[in-house]
Amino acid sequence: MAVSSDTIRSAETADVKGKAVYILHAWKDALWEMGPSKKTDPPAPVEIKSSAVETTVGDEAGSRDKSTGSAAASPSPPPGVTPSQAEGQATPEAQVSTEEVAETKAAALTPEDVSECLRLAIIHAIGTVLADVPPSTFPMPASTFWSSYVLPARPAAALGPNGLADANLLDVKHSTHKNVKSFLKACAKEGLVKLKETKGDVVVTAVYPQHPAVAARRPHRTIADLEAKAKKAEQREQKEKAAEEKRKGEIHVAELWKPFGSTVPFFVSAEKDTSNLYTIAEIKDIVNGYIASRLLVNVNDQQYINVGSDSFLAEAVSVKGEDWPEFLKRDEVLKHVRANMQTWHEISVEGRDTVRKKGELKPVSVVIKVRQGRKACTLITGYETFGLQADELAEELRKICASSTSAALVSPMQGKPNSLEVMVQGKQLKAVADLLVARGVPKRWIEMADQTQEKKKK
Repeated sequence: MAVSSDTIRSAETADVKGKAVYILHAWKDALWEMGPSKKTDPPAPVEIKSSAVETTVGDEAGSRDKSTGSAAASPSPPPGVTPSQAEGQATPEAQVSTEEVAETKAAALTPEDVSECLRLAIIHAIGTVLADVPPSTFPMPASTFWSSYVLPARPAAALGPNGLADANLLDVKHSTHKNVKSFLKACAKEGLVKLKETKGDVVVTAVYPQHPAVAARRPHRTIADLEAKAKKAEQREQKEKAAEEKRKGEIHVAELWKPFGSTVPFFVSAEKDTSNLYTIAEIKDIVNGYIASRLLVNVNDQQYINVGSDSFLAEAVSVKGEDWPEFLKRDEVLKHVRANMQTWHEISVEGRDTVRKKGELKPVSVVIKVRQGRKACTLITGYETFGLQADELAEELRKICASSTSAALVSPMQGKPNSLEVMVQGKQLKAVADLLVARGVPKRWIEMADQTQEKKKK
């Protein structure tokens, strides 16, 4: 064994991963040839006595782990078989893989095995959930007791690797009792529960958490645990799919800058391509690298940069009409360099061509104004940059806001012949913003204002 038996038992109730057993195999067998051990010297022969398989194999394999692999422990006894019975049946030939044991158990459960698993389930339920329920919970119909407490507590280990797919194998009809009533009566005879029979129906009136069998129980992973894990995995998968779908339609905006005017000599001196477009992070790296390589940090106050000591950097941070600065803080250097560069922006959506244009990107404007006398309306402009169409936007807003939209949809805005304005009646800031976000526009690129409130304040 690579770990203690206590760790193995705890693995029944928690997801424990890692090496549990060492595997003992023959020199130059198929497993040997698959691994790196084939390049090592052959180990000394080991004689294994059948009368001491469980102790000899583990001890001798542990000392030879690095060169030969190790020894496999005997599989756990099937439900209904005690550890002492399993010890008497153990032989070297009987040592098979954990997967084979689990498959055999799931495929060949006897009625006695199922009865023992159901007994373990009711003991587990009494020792965990039922031990803390208020007295008013009882009396409880047998059907409720069975479906809510016993079935969820069935041991998952008895089902083998297929798990929930084989849960029906642990049904009372496959046990020696054949029905719930008979099983509960057997449990009542053992002293685990107290029953009352009325008009042919059975109700559970009490359970006994102090019963010796409950006190001596060993925790096990239940079918309810498997169901909860499967549900959690399904929810996580659905969440990932939803996030993936959202990413597909999301509009990605990148702000870029190109060397221009007084910043071109600086980028040439920094040995950077002046025809490239740079992100703010890339500009920061270039500026910091340049400062470090030319030792421009002020020795007396390191938050300041000796800008005047380098003509290229001084020109890059210069302000028109002002003298070159002698010192600047590091963040101010970055700010001035970026301000003297040419602004660009890039908009990309999966499935569409990337749009890259010169100039600063303006956000979508959503403004509440008073039109047609005293009626408030919501105006949306600047959406075309993000690939949205006026007619489609208006149609969706008509459904969401349950109102009519203005004919300004198809008419150029006053003073802006290349832009169209969408207007929807009423104060609809939130509805419009939610729609824009749903269509992929990032929140930071939506600018909202209520001019009716601003007028009231004045």
